[in-house]
Amino acid sequence: MSSAAAPPRAHVLIAAERLPTRVGLRLALEPEARCTEAADAESAVDAAVRDRPDVCLLGLDPGGQGLRVVSEIVSKVPSAMVILLTSKLDEDEFMAAVRAGASGYLTNSLDPARLPHVVRGAMNGEPAVPRKFVSRLLDELRTREHRRSVVLAGRGRVALTTREWEVVELLLRGASTAEIAVALGVAPVTV
Repeated sequence: MSSAAAPPRAHVLIAAERLPTRVGLRLALEPEARCTEAADAESAVDAAVRDRPDVCLLGLDPGGQGLRVVSEIVSKVPSAMVILLTSKLDEDEFMAAVRAGASGYLTNSLDPARLPHVVRGAMNGEPAVPRKFVSRLLDELRTREHRRSVVLAGRGRVALTTREWEVVELLLRGASTAEIAVALGVAPVTV
């Protein structure tokens, strides 16, 4: 009689400022996953670089350090799937998280029994996205191709990169340079 090999345990980095949040997430994921924890934005990036987790669950304020941390982790550990957990779902925040490189965006009130499924799905390349936001992603993809260039006085038609378009879109929404830098996870001087 042969037995099937058990799938490898996921390594999950749990980053949240509140200890009860970290403990709750860890308890929901163990024993199916090996968990490490970080208590703030800087230690989350350091732990991700050091430990190379499969999945990072970030319970950090997206409006504060969360988007910057997503961007840093994705750039330094491209193999990691990053899921941002938030207290309240917001469509614009969701799009900013996706642009920063997040593989998921969920409310932190998610049923703890679902967390192992979310982690396994992320490891298999499945996005962890609320269904109500999928249409926004599809609309963005459909319209983005039609907006790839702009006509500038004296220069004719100029093609912009995806990142340049993200900056333009945020400018059109009235965002300041500092707000754009936070939303895109870059330095203000880059904006």
